[in-house]
Amino acid sequence: MKYKAVIFDLDGTLLDTLDDLKNSVNYALEACGYPPRTKDEVRGFVGNGIRKLMIRSVPGGETDPKLEEAFSAFKEHYAKHCRVETRPYEGIMPMLEKMQSMGLKTAIVSNKADFAVKELAADFFEGIVSAAIGEREGVSRKPSPDSVFAALSEIGEKAEDSVYVGDSEVDIMTAANAGMPCISVSWGFKGREFLEKNGASAIIDSPDEIFDLL
Repeated sequence: MKYKAVIFDLDGTLLDTLDDLKNSVNYALEACGYPPRTKDEVRGFVGNGIRKLMIRSVPGGETDPKLEEAFSAFKEHYAKHCRVETRPYEGIMPMLEKMQSMGLKTAIVSNKADFAVKELAADFFEGIVSAAIGEREGVSRKPSPDSVFAALSEIGEKAEDSVYVGDSEVDIMTAANAGMPCISVSWGFKGREFLEKNGASAIIDSPDEIFDLL
């Protein structure tokens, strides 16, 4: 094996979280008197943290006087409903279990709020994934490499011995900023064509394909 550790994005890579995100976005929008967003719209809004998600979802964006109200409503709703429809993508659990049996260390780095990342990681990947880090105060969100370095420190590995796996252009940039190769996944929120246009150098279409690259 070329690598000792694999760092994963969460939403769109390990977990299909889109329906729960959409439902919380629309709960917040309805609370503020705004029309709902479609699943495809929300798909295009994710990737840069939950505040940016709501800025993109609220009709007036950062200029909207109800943005903070909508953001608070989203956080409150999502904290209680982030596991209703969220599930690992097909093949994810066998992939992670095989990595564990091979002695590979794994960690999660996400722009999702840290409380949700840790909660979802504990629910779905307890005992399999060694560290889970989300957006939190004092650590710059992706594509800054800070959270990746924090995860590597937590699991005791170095960037030069690790690979990053994600589904978006943000993940490609994050890996580059951390000095790591990136494996992009086509089953997530962006898709193969988008990833190819945004500089993906290695794309897999199913979780088991990753072992050909490790």
